[in-house]
Amino acid sequence: MNQIYKNSYKVTEKGLVSLCVYNVGFQKCDPLYRWGPGIRNHYLIHYVISGSGFYQLHGHTYELHAKDAFLVYPNTEVLYYAAKKDPWEYAWVGFTGSDASMILNATDFSPDCPVIYKVPLGDDIHRQLLHIYDARGNEFEHAVEMTGRLYTMLALFLHGASRSDTADSANTYVQKGIEFISANYSYPITVAEIADYIGVSRSHLFRSFETVLGQSPKEYLTEFRMKQACYLLEHSDLSITAIANSLGFDNGLYFSKTFHKQKGMAPKDFRTKTRKTP
Repeated sequence: MNQIYKNSYKVTEKGLVSLCVYNVGFQKCDPLYRWGPGIRNHYLIHYVISGSGFYQLHGHTYELHAKDAFLVYPNTEVLYYAAKKDPWEYAWVGFTGSDASMILNATDFSPDCPVIYKVPLGDDIHRQLLHIYDARGNEFEHAVEMTGRLYTMLALFLHGASRSDTADSANTYVQKGIEFISANYSYPITVAEIADYIGVSRSHLFRSFETVLGQSPKEYLTEFRMKQACYLLEHSDLSITAIANSLGFDNGLYFSKTFHKQKGMAPKDFRTKTRKTP
């Protein structure tokens, strides 16, 4: 008789912006064990190790077996469950970050077909999922190692991709835009400057970001800065003004208003809340 088990780990602090692991684990499921219907707020890849099960999305049911994989998109209602006979055993990793959608767009996953049957390099992908789990921990070094192994796992999906548009222009423009923002967010940069750096019009850059990330370049830049602001507020003793200046805001009041709009509280209140002793 097969032993039923579940090993999972959820990261409590997600400090990396470009890509970070949300949770990781592996499980041998009971017959008809299910999750959902429900939504996740992050991407989630399951790789089927053995057995079989079903994945429901947008009114379509996919039957999956060993060496198949399925992707859960953020904020999309899904249901998945193990078969009654020979229920599946799977490994999974959940992740977020600005690189996530761009990388996944270059794989064989798509919103119209969120499954890959008989995944090429499946054994290597399974091995990398276990490596991510082995690197678990909430210290910064653990986050870096888990993210590095996540990149390696996703690269395996890229190597096995059959799609011909892995280097399409939208992905390229967004990648260059993210690189420019990462290097220059501490300056008062504009969307026009980002577009000039890439060599496209503002409207073309806007369409590329909307297509790949589902948000505008300005929204991405603001989100990126606010992520950095949260880190500095929690982990540094810089004044609010100094943090604003460090993030490319030449007006501390505008920084505070932007932060409040994004996080629902003033920067000083966020600092007080996150620094409370347990």
